[in-house]
Formats: sequence, C-alpha cells, structure tokens
Amino acid sequence: MANLRSSKTRVSHNKKREVVNKARLTAVRTAIKKARLAVESGDKDAAVKAFQAAESALARAAGKGTIKAGTASRKTSRLAQAIKKM
Repeated sequence: MANLRSSKTRVSHNKKREVVNKARLTAVRTAIKKARLAVESGDKDAAVKAFQAAESALARAAGKGTIKAGTASRKTSRLAQAIKKM
C-alpha cells in the first residue's frame, strides 16, 4: 500500500482513470463491431454511418490517450478499405 500522500493520490486517480478508459475502449470496440457487421450485411448506407461513428470514437480515444494514435489510424484505415470494397 502507498505510504506517501502523493502516492495515495495517484492510486486513487489511476482507479478513476481506469474506469473512464475501460468505458471509452468498450465504446470503441462496439462502434467497430457495428461497422464491421454493417459491411458484412452489404448495406452501404448503414456501413457509412457506422463507419463515421467508429471513426469518431477512435479519434476521441486516441486524442484522450486511451489508445495509441497509430492503432486508431490503422483501424480507421482498414474499416475505410472494407467500405470501399463494397
């Protein structure tokens, strides 16, 4: 257990950030999954809308530091490629 006051603060703060980051990451994964399902179903309009939501979620997560910028860019690019193939 942390002994210093600053260490105790960091432990508390890290727990709070963990909850926020987990929620944000879950939202990103859900958005990506919806976009993938829309692509697989063959509905281009739904796929484009789902892609826009996924792209926004990925950019937000990368901006907040939940995921790395390269990871967000790669996932966005692959989703865009899948939609272009439709």
